[in-house]
Amino acid sequence: MDLLELALENSNLRALSLALGLSEEALRTARSRGRLSPLLAGSLAEELGQDSAKWIVIAVLENERESASRTRMLRHFKKKWRDA
Repeated sequence: MDLLELALENSNLRALSLALGLSEEALRTARSRGRLSPLLAGSLAEELGQDSAKWIVIAVLENERESASRTRMLRHFKKKWRDA
C-alpha cells in the first residue's frame, strides 16, 4: 500500500486509473482493502518508474496469510533489498 500512497502524493485516483487503463473503483477497492494485487502493484510501479518486480513480490507477500514460509521470504527479501 505504500506504493499507492506514493502514487497519490503526485496524482489522484482518476488520473492514475486513466494512466493504468483501470476503473477508479479498482483503485478505491485496493485502497479500502489495504492491499494491491500483484499485477496492479507491478503496473503502478512501472507507471512511477519503480522496480515493478520488487513491488510485485511485495504485493504477493502482503496478500499471503501468516506462515513460516511467508516470514522466511519476508526476511530474505528485506535482506536482499537492504544489501542492494
